[in-house]
Amino acid sequence: MHGTTGSDPATAQAARVLAWAGTLSPAAGGVRVVAVEGRSGAGKTGLARALAHTLDAPLVRMDDLYPGWDGLLGGVGALREWILEPLAARDPIRWRRWDWAAGTYRDWEPLTVGTDLIVEGVGCGARALAPYRSGLVWIDAPEAVRRRRALERDGDAYAPHWDRWARQEDAFYATNQVRAHADLVIDNTGTPFCP
Repeated sequence: MHGTTGSDPATAQAARVLAWAGTLSPAAGGVRVVAVEGRSGAGKTGLARALAHTLDAPLVRMDDLYPGWDGLLGGVGALREWILEPLAARDPIRWRRWDWAAGTYRDWEPLTVGTDLIVEGVGCGARALAPYRSGLVWIDAPEAVRRRRALERDGDAYAPHWDRWARQEDAFYATNQVRAHADLVIDNTGTPFCP
């Protein structure tokens, strides 16, 4: 992806997901909505960026929707209310990004969506959002690998919150069984997707 060639595992997996995404039918408002879900550090962002780049689609990150470290479910509600419901109704989309430093949402901003929309992050695979999705990808990686990646990526800002966030993931996945309902499961234990 991103202009690279070769047969490394990350590129091969991303190509597999792109080929699959191309077969999906439109969902919300005639838009093909692809959700990339998995636990923290699994590699969702890299894959989602590659998909968005190749499909020339906007990318909505759940990290921009969670209202703070205890806001997993709040992010799911924001995704539905601010983005997916208006998309399905073919209404203009206005949403707000969470400012992690200020601890509040920023001003409303528009989101223009063409034929495709990529959504990534914990919660975008919620059962309540299924009617709006064209397809759901689950990214797998062992906890030790995920933790290392997440802390390398976010460092000291995330380290104190790892367990707190993992408990929310546990509760969310126990209720939603996202992996079991995924259309495509990708093992991302080895080489991570395009950074």
